Amino acid sequence: MIQIFTTGGTIDKVYFDANSQFEVGHSLLPELLSESNIHEGYRLNELLRKDSLEMDDADRQQVLEAVQSCDCDRVVITHGTDTMADTAAVLSSLKDKTIVLTGAMQPARMRRTDAVFNIGFAWAAVQLLPAGVYIAMNGEVFEASSVRKNLQAQRFERT
Repeated sequence: MIQIFTTGGTIDKVYFDANSQFEVGHSLLPELLSESNIHEGYRLNELLRKDSLEMDDADRQQVLEAVQSCDCDRVVITHGTDTMADTAAVLSSLKDKTIVLTGAMQPARMRRTDAVFNIGFAWAAVQLLPAGVYIAMNGEVFEASSVRKNLQAQRFERT
């Protein structure tokens, strides 16, 4: 069984025409999993519904406690990309679980999103990787201790 936690971020953003901005909405993760032909073998819990730039230390502690207390050895977390590495660093104190964070550079509701690919990639990664904390984005896996988001290039890279 794989535990999946959602925290919000771009993957769950919704465009509101009235004010011309994106806001985090209900997660499309059940639909994304179904599109990826993943129908069982997981539990899904929403922890937060925030842009990752709005996450603070208390939010990261909530994520840490949820992962610590779940009885699954394999965990996927959807997360906003801007502070994904920060949350991964907090989780790196956990040594007995395989934890994979993923998200999207474009909202799942957009036609050219990377969300479906990233969810499927994270699903595979969490089953194949040894215990540790990782970020799986756009076909690459990074260890939590050696990754950063390159804002200019809009991708993750090793540090």
